[in-house]
Amino acid sequence: MSEVKNTNQEEYSASSIQVLEGLEAVRKRPAMYIGDIGQKGLHHLVYEIVDNSIDEALAGYATEIKVAINPDNSVTVEDNGRGIPVDWHEKENKSALEVVLTVLHAGGKFSKDSYKVSGGLHGVGMSCVNALSDDFVAEVRRDGKIYRQSYSIGAPTSKMEIVGEADTTGTKITFHPDGTIFNVTKFEYDILAGRLRELAFLNKGIRMSLTDLRTEEGAVPKSEEFYSEGGLREFVEYLDANREKLTENVIYLDTERDGVPVEVAMQYNTGFTENVHSYVNNINTIEGGTHMTGFRRALTRTLKKYADESGMLAKLKFEIAGDDFREGLTAVVSVKVAEPQFEGQTKTKLGNSEVATAVDSALAAALGHYLEENPKDARAIVQKVILAATARYAARNARELVQRKNVLSGAGLPGKLADCSSRERDKAEIFFVEGDSAGGTAKQGRDRVFQAIMPLRGKILNIEKAQEHKMWENEEIKNMFTAIGVTIGTEEDSKALNLDKLRYGKIIIMTDADVDGSHIATLLLTFFFRKMRELIENGHIYIATPPLYLVKKGARERYCWSEEERESTVAEFGAKGVHTQRYKGLGEMNAEQLWDTTMNPDTRILRQVTIENAADADYIFSMLMGDEVPPRREFIEANARYANIDA
Repeated sequence: MSEVKNTNQEEYSASSIQVLEGLEAVRKRPAMYIGDIGQKGLHHLVYEIVDNSIDEALAGYATEIKVAINPDNSVTVEDNGRGIPVDWHEKENKSALEVVLTVLHAGGKFSKDSYKVSGGLHGVGMSCVNALSDDFVAEVRRDGKIYRQSYSIGAPTSKMEIVGEADTTGTKITFHPDGTIFNVTKFEYDILAGRLRELAFLNKGIRMSLTDLRTEEGAVPKSEEFYSEGGLREFVEYLDANREKLTENVIYLDTERDGVPVEVAMQYNTGFTENVHSYVNNINTIEGGTHMTGFRRALTRTLKKYADESGMLAKLKFEIAGDDFREGLTAVVSVKVAEPQFEGQTKTKLGNSEVATAVDSALAAALGHYLEENPKDARAIVQKVILAATARYAARNARELVQRKNVLSGAGLPGKLADCSSRERDKAEIFFVEGDSAGGTAKQGRDRVFQAIMPLRGKILNIEKAQEHKMWENEEIKNMFTAIGVTIGTEEDSKALNLDKLRYGKIIIMTDADVDGSHIATLLLTFFFRKMRELIENGHIYIATPPLYLVKKGARERYCWSEEERESTVAEFGAKGVHTQRYKGLGEMNAEQLWDTTMNPDTRILRQVTIENAADADYIFSMLMGDEVPPRREFIEANARYANIDA
């Protein structure tokens, strides 16, 4: 790693580490600190360590961050920052390194002299990861020496030792998650890659890498490097790679207003969805906040002013709404705030009022200048806004027609819906099933008390390439809206989703395990992601997992959900006399088999749909369901899994 400036070594020492409270609660209630004890929480451990390295980079003391997944499924994160202080902490009577790693709310983040901006606001990062790891090793390169100390479940298992000499500075953390805490312990390369890619765009000039060392002997480890010179400008180009551009250039600003660094990149495309992602100190603020208020206010006011002055709105017979200015817009808004105030525990909505003004004034100035300098792009954007307003006006009547009846009374429910008798949302679930044949089998096999069945005829409308009024004209989508019970749109916000009338706690996609089934599932997921994202964010969307095989030998039989499971079952049964049935469709199972394998809550496998990284999800949906063929082909070739159905 290259050496970086180290002029502030004296200021960042044991005295910088302020202690707020102890570590007792982390192992007892881990979800309070990392979200959950599943896949999301597991990967959050890596993010906490990486965030500390990012903070060093933001402070100007690191340029490289290396992440490696080790063969034993531990993770190593190494940076070339200043290195965690190792001198004696008088108040705690232990080294500053041990304080950082064993005391909750201890760190340099609370001292303005150590870090001006930080993503890890509560100082729980390293100590929290340590508490939830059965093996944790810290190596610090500092003062010309290498210091090392090991821990387990939050407690030291060795004294801090000097194990060598160093001519660079930095911190290297290796940890192995505690399998008694987490119900998932395998790190997913793609999830970590998505976050590091995002961080590289958000922090231009920092070089990051990810290497997966869990390879077969002799194989080359999978590895990627993430680096961005252009920052958010390149982020928007990445997100829009699969969309047809409306304007040639990315509108970009990187400035500071009233002490708040503001970076914004935006570009219009010919699509019909709004794709705006916002960040505060590298935290994805999925609920927005004051920085998004400032962004929307400046965008609407500046474009409206230009449109009015150009005379292009003269013949329009209805008002343009704020949503119209954001249709077909891809944008990333990133601010760095010294003392951010987040609403709630989840850090997803910024509350600092001064940030709205900073973003508003910065964007208004930059966008106004761009429109004046690029009249061709400006007219194309305004024409797009007028088209969006016209389509919204046309869609409003269609939407109101679909949503007019009160679904809770049961009036107007789709004729194909086989409803359940329960009206308790948390217990009730609905299956969207591919085809009338499989739908009929599911109706016979279900538990009528809490399971509703809604057959879908063929492939629904591709929302990625359709204007909203087309959606409301589509019979299958209208039936889905009516069955689910939610409504979309208010006078103030035509895209707001009202979950008050949601009729089912679980909405389950159940399709065949073949190419057509995967396509239908993807169309449904695109619809939910683009039009009903709150259903995903609130944990209501699931995918059923029917078995791929039934392996029989005499009286013995077993369902298998993967090729590996089939092979191990055949080996266990003994290959001679084994019969393998490959289920290509749901209709090949009878009602009892479908219940036993796919619908019975006691035995089924349901995959809950979550959004780990909104920007990555945006990119993948636009790539899978958009107009560009080559990226889609490359993705399918790289991710396809083939089953040996003739075995």
